[in-house]
Amino acid sequence: MIDNGKIYFAKKGLEERPEEKIYLNPSMANRHGFIGGATGTGKSVTLKVLAESFSQLGVPTFFSDVKGDMAGIAVPGEDNEGMQKRLDRFDIRDQFEYRGFPVTIYDIYGEKGIPLRTTVTEMGPQLMSQILDLNDTQTDLLTVTYKIADDQQMILIDTKDLKSMLTYVSENADQFETEYGHITKTSMATIIRSIVALEAEGADKFFGEPAINITDFFTLGPDGRGMVNILDAETLISKPKLYSAFMLYLLSELFEILPEVGDLEKPKMVFFFDEAHCLFNNASKPLLEKIEQVVKLIRSKGIGLFFITQSPGDIPSAVMAQLGNKIEHGLHAYTPAEQKVVKAAADSFRENPDFKTEDVLQNLGTGEAVVSTLDENGAPSMAEYAYILPPESCMGAISDETRDRMVKESLLYTKYGTMVDADSAYEILARMKAQVTEAQEQEAAQAAQQAQAEKEAKAAEKEAAKAEKKKQTEADRIKTNVAKTTGSSVGREVGKVVGEAVFGRKGRTIFGNIGSTIGRNIMGTLAKRK
Repeated sequence: MIDNGKIYFAKKGLEERPEEKIYLNPSMANRHGFIGGATGTGKSVTLKVLAESFSQLGVPTFFSDVKGDMAGIAVPGEDNEGMQKRLDRFDIRDQFEYRGFPVTIYDIYGEKGIPLRTTVTEMGPQLMSQILDLNDTQTDLLTVTYKIADDQQMILIDTKDLKSMLTYVSENADQFETEYGHITKTSMATIIRSIVALEAEGADKFFGEPAINITDFFTLGPDGRGMVNILDAETLISKPKLYSAFMLYLLSELFEILPEVGDLEKPKMVFFFDEAHCLFNNASKPLLEKIEQVVKLIRSKGIGLFFITQSPGDIPSAVMAQLGNKIEHGLHAYTPAEQKVVKAAADSFRENPDFKTEDVLQNLGTGEAVVSTLDENGAPSMAEYAYILPPESCMGAISDETRDRMVKESLLYTKYGTMVDADSAYEILARMKAQVTEAQEQEAAQAAQQAQAEKEAKAAEKEAAKAEKKKQTEADRIKTNVAKTTGSSVGREVGKVVGEAVFGRKGRTIFGNIGSTIGRNIMGTLAKRK
């Protein structure tokens, strides 16, 4: 609720000072904030009240909805006896109005909202390595893969692009090692397996085109109120790697693309990071340093960041030190470890002499909180025991029909509703592989044809030799037969002459036959030798 240009969100709860209001100064919203408390203590209501107030100021907001009820901010709240009592407690009947606020609903899976996507290239190797939980060696190899893709002008849009690129680099490691260093195929295979595991969480839907343009979050409603951008995270929150991937991507993109603007009367935009522990759990030291740097410097770009989680201990101390506005709902302390958490939370507030913060934190009811905000000079106020105002919008969830109508009527649904599979590394490498395969098949076909030709030539040569041999054999046979016939005739005549000369006419016949046989054998033998 806006009161005198400030966000009136709570009222002091001490009986001796019940009339005092608690404000959040819009000019100090870019000094960031923290909303904490155990489950059921009222964090969601506080978040909704702040989002409504920023919207009234014309400041767009973005937050995740992990329980599915935040979209109710789009429709007016309902009057009932409980609300009447709360309005009387805060004495705000004249200022309070049941109303909805301009809302755009997103969903990484595209099931309950406008699809939210980014590309592998925009995510970058360092952040991608964190998401995939890679070691230093694997991170270096992933960075090399990004560099090779960039050098060869291969765009990495989705996970199949990245997997194809990793496979290509691994299979051609010998070609790249001179320029890019040693490439271990085992490590490359490990990276691919990590990507497959991330795809099981829905990364194949998160990485793609058209990629979200962060500036679309900075729109206003038709009446000039700031757009309330809601990420439906009911399913996503069970996939912590993908959830942290998107949130870390947002931080990085905001830091990279926004210009320096210094301190403003009100922030350009406020981001609420629910379940903030997902951002920091198992984060590497370089990544934590990057987040800390962004939190410190992004205020100069007019962006306010609010981290929402159950325990202040979920936030690294270096980040927590940058969160000037604190709203701490009830904390439980049943164990020594939990008591330390409560004490640490109490110590983060300026001490109020009217109460002991540690005791109050353990006895807060739903909708109550210990609050400290920054004044005009950036100094934190003392801890205040406070009641949080009720939201003007619906406290619960909206129907599936209302949600679907809101999503489909958004202009951004036309822009992002349908995924586009553009020509990128996967397609380029597939064509290259097809070309190599085709060339190999042609080479194999040519080799087969040459082998067949050689085989046929040898067979023909063999047949020709066989025919020639047969021809020669037949010629030899004829020559031998001719020689034998000639020898037989000559031998017969010689034998007749010899027989007649020796034995008379009787010897002519006998010696003629003998001469024929002898002549035939001699001439046959001589013909074969030739």
